[in-house]
Amino acid sequence: MSATDGALPTVREILALDAVAAGVPEVLVGDAALDARVRWVHVSDSAGVARLLDGGELLLSTGSGWPTEPDELRAFIAGLVEVGISGLVLELGAHYRYVPAIVHRTAAEHGLALVALHREVKFVGLTQAVHRRIISEQTAALHARDEVRERFTALALRGAPADYIVQQLAQTLAAPVLLENLAHEVVAADLPPESEEELLAAWQLRSREAHRRGARAAAAADSDAWLIVPVEARGIRWGHLIALPGPAHPAGRTSVLEQGAIALALGRLADGDEDTWGRIGRQRLVEHLLGGRFAAPGGAVARLEAAGLPVHGADLYGVVATGRGADGDADAAARGLGGRALDGRPVGTGAPASARVVLVSLPGGTRFDDDAARRFAGQLAARGDGTVTDAAGVALAVGARAGDLDGLLVSVQEALDLSRTPVPRGARGPVVRRSQDRPLVRLVTALRDDHRLQELGERMLAPLIEYDLARGGDLLDVLAAMLAHPGNRTAAAQASHLSRSVFYQRLALIGDLLDADLDDGETLTALHLALLVRRSGVR
Repeated sequence: MSATDGALPTVREILALDAVAAGVPEVLVGDAALDARVRWVHVSDSAGVARLLDGGELLLSTGSGWPTEPDELRAFIAGLVEVGISGLVLELGAHYRYVPAIVHRTAAEHGLALVALHREVKFVGLTQAVHRRIISEQTAALHARDEVRERFTALALRGAPADYIVQQLAQTLAAPVLLENLAHEVVAADLPPESEEELLAAWQLRSREAHRRGARAAAAADSDAWLIVPVEARGIRWGHLIALPGPAHPAGRTSVLEQGAIALALGRLADGDEDTWGRIGRQRLVEHLLGGRFAAPGGAVARLEAAGLPVHGADLYGVVATGRGADGDADAAARGLGGRALDGRPVGTGAPASARVVLVSLPGGTRFDDDAARRFAGQLAARGDGTVTDAAGVALAVGARAGDLDGLLVSVQEALDLSRTPVPRGARGPVVRRSQDRPLVRLVTALRDDHRLQELGERMLAPLIEYDLARGGDLLDVLAAMLAHPGNRTAAAQASHLSRSVFYQRLALIGDLLDADLDDGETLTALHLALLVRRSGVR
């Protein structure tokens, strides 16, 4: 089917025209045969008309020149089917009083639409009406394609990201649209939230099967088939756009999807070798997950697994990587441990500016001890040529192991809370910290929805907060440094980048403002809890 065929009327639509209705049409072979597209109308009674046709015509005839022998009549109808006519309309009365049984049977055997007209009609008037309809719809289709081409060309020129182009395609087609890479992993998708779990379940398996049967479905004009268009340019293919079944579009659904593929391909050419699709896709998915922007856990799990992160039967960890050199390929680092990973930047969490949230999935029972975590950090800090470094300056905050989505979200939050605490100065190689070793961090994470925690933090720290806000002070940072180095105020002063004398002056001021003994263990514990609550962003 060509790009314009989607604008052609079907036999069923033509039968609804007034010019046809005047002939009192009777459908003898219909159902799916009536959905054939009509490219043109041809009028002929000749027995040799088949050689004059190109396919897609609706043939109007009185049958006056048709063969009279049954075998010849069967061969005549079969010849019309072979050239690909869309349908046959026989006017009764002038030559035939009824449709010959052999014509009826042969048309039914081949699935050829067959219609009898019981009243005489002016074929010229009928032809004009159909051609007017065809030309009108093709003109509308041309305008629609121009509008679609202009829209997606503008998106490409503006450098619109892949997920936005996919969203625009879904809105244009009024159907779910997905962009997948060559590994059949979903990079971006615009789906009804209530259908995510159903549409994305076992995605990679279903996608591979859809690609295998895609050509057969297209040849059969299967309305339930996925529409698949490659995203490629200059001989390089990066992935595929997939539109799930939806309504017809004036420009043709294939034409619309092809324009989106062109816009995406231009974006990839502009990006060079950088995997912008994957990076943005992973980041948006992680951001949506952390922000709770998913309709149901089942849909979120389906999204993660469709993106290549196993959830069912896997050991899951929330990891936050900070520091210099932590910008490497997280998925490659996880593959080094036999697993997979998705990563993104935490937004509005109060985490360090360099922080990356990494969702790590390892096969069930895989050890993720400190040695494995350091190997992960080394891969994360690998140079562009793949050389593994000592990952000096990289810090990993690791949440507790989880077995489902809810547990993974808790693990991520534990890692985020832990990442806000200062890293010990002078640490060599990667620093690995685990929430299970920080009971106060885990307590704050577990009780983060309790408003009483925030009340505690605000009440205890209010004098320091007000002082810092009014004077641009650093008392909260000094307090954090002291709590991170209990019993070693020299190290705490160094962490604060203050001289010991200035640091002690700050501590004295903190003690006075809080009216608290900073050498009392219970007081320090309460202050530590309050500071963790404040810096965790509990609301």
